[in-house]
Amino acid sequence: MEPFKIATLADIEAVEATPWAAREKATSTYEIFAQSARQYGDSPALTFVMTGDPECKAYTSSYAQLFADITQTANLFHAHGIAKDDVVSYLLPNLPDTHHVIWGGQAAGIVNAVNPLLDSEHIIGIMNAAQAKILVTLPPLPGQDMWEKASEVAAKVPTLEKIFVVNPLRYIEGMEDTPVPVPVIEGLEVLDFAREKAKHAADALTSQRVFSPEDVCAYFHTGGTTGVPKLALHTHANEVYMAWVFANLDMSDTGEAFICGLPLFHVNAVIVTGLGTFQGGTHVILLTPQGYRTPDVIPNFWKTVERFKAVNFSGVPTILSALLELPREDVDISSLKFAGCGAAPLSQELFDRFEKASGLSILEGYGLTEGTCASAMNPPHGERRIGSVGLRLPYQKMATAILKEDGTLDHFCDVDEPGVVMISGPNVIRGYKQEHANKGLFVEGEWLNTGDLGRIDAQGYLWLVGREKDLIIRGGHNIDPAAIEEPLATHPDVALVAAIGQVDAYAGEVPMAYVTLRPGTNVTSEALTSFARENIAERAAVPKRVEIIETMPVTAVGKIFKPPLRVDAAQWSLQEALNQAGLKTQLAVRNDPKKGLVAALSGDAVSEALSALKGFPVVFEQ
Repeated sequence: MEPFKIATLADIEAVEATPWAAREKATSTYEIFAQSARQYGDSPALTFVMTGDPECKAYTSSYAQLFADITQTANLFHAHGIAKDDVVSYLLPNLPDTHHVIWGGQAAGIVNAVNPLLDSEHIIGIMNAAQAKILVTLPPLPGQDMWEKASEVAAKVPTLEKIFVVNPLRYIEGMEDTPVPVPVIEGLEVLDFAREKAKHAADALTSQRVFSPEDVCAYFHTGGTTGVPKLALHTHANEVYMAWVFANLDMSDTGEAFICGLPLFHVNAVIVTGLGTFQGGTHVILLTPQGYRTPDVIPNFWKTVERFKAVNFSGVPTILSALLELPREDVDISSLKFAGCGAAPLSQELFDRFEKASGLSILEGYGLTEGTCASAMNPPHGERRIGSVGLRLPYQKMATAILKEDGTLDHFCDVDEPGVVMISGPNVIRGYKQEHANKGLFVEGEWLNTGDLGRIDAQGYLWLVGREKDLIIRGGHNIDPAAIEEPLATHPDVALVAAIGQVDAYAGEVPMAYVTLRPGTNVTSEALTSFARENIAERAAVPKRVEIIETMPVTAVGKIFKPPLRVDAAQWSLQEALNQAGLKTQLAVRNDPKKGLVAALSGDAVSEALSALKGFPVVFEQ
């Protein structure tokens, strides 16, 4: 079919005139790669570079070769006991092999993405919840601790039967034939992934599997309120829908390059710069094992765009902010069309500056793992409303609602009335693997409660005004407040803890915590911050500051009420920036039900204050 051009809600409704059930689509993610291999053959599908150096050797797979690698990987897993309900976990950086594992694993069974930056106990918890039979990871190599974590996993995940190790050295120029030693773990088989994969057929699945669209294909972990993150169940139908949408949004043409710098344990990289681009015949540029976190990637980013004539890339506000500082005079980035941005609040100031400097359009969007990847996006061919996350995607319904205390529906909201964001459609998961986590997930049996707060305007644009589930999003990295609150609560002097996101000009939000103390104690904020640093396993979750308050705000039923704390934190953060700039401008922050955090400026030097506060994701009034 011809890609559709989305400019307004009416365009989405026109697409939906043909029912989703009547649309021609694949039955599985494996079928997507089979179709693309037939259609695009020797065209480049995936290019990998080991460093950000624009002269770094590039390793490219055609669509035919990528499909062969995925098929071999599926056959490898099948030969080692993986059936459709068995789980392969991966603990890997961004490598071509990671894509082989993801899609080959889905063709054989279920793939479980694991963030390698998590501490070992969280990884063990995730893999035990998934009941993983196979783990694919790196062998012992300098500069990474994945094998060390895998060794701990091996001792504490009783369902684990085998580990496959991937050799990243073969992507270093001059070291392509360098083997790495396969480590030994007593009582567990450890095998070389590439060597074992090469033993298997590359043209068809030896399992002769017949896919059902409702088969579960992936477990993605997402934020929870307990020690073990929840595992969202993705079906083939979920991911096929998401790929179909991105392949048909008319943002790139067959063969054009789309840069991937986000990690392949996250749905954005897997779906937006993965499955959706592969379905559309786009050329994916996989930027280094650590993506944007590799030190030389950002400094050389515009040169990489020029090298591959890239048309699109996905990022988060911190990436856009860093790219703005790079010189562009000596590079040709005219190929760029769009930059996708999500996961963290984007300030209007950054939006305006980036578009003006780069000449490309930012498409701010909204999504969650429970919605497979994306639920709304500013229209590529229509009005992009700054501060909004855009229009709902075709075939996915979206509404805001007021819920009763017990989580049931009170009423759906009117135009511009704030409420809980609800989604329903072919991208919405059917639940979590942990059954206890499904309580309250769905409203009226159909609508998934996202936990986010927003309003929908008369033209269908979604405006987020807060997060009911209180997730802290630091530069696109999701932090569960419980990861901060639970360790801090173990301090003998602490009575109550509330962790929130404090607005930040660079990261969007940084974590901080408010505490009340037990009677008769006198611990300092500095001591509590040190305690947090020593006891919180995830570095990104360590609070920037711990504020001691006399009374914790609570609701009528005694639950901690965080909105006043966010206002207080924003007031502190913005005031600190004004103080550093030597400005005496008066500042008053409030929480607006329609706009979110609003900062009113008055008195002296308001224009200078606006300049000093640029980048903070709040609405300014004067």
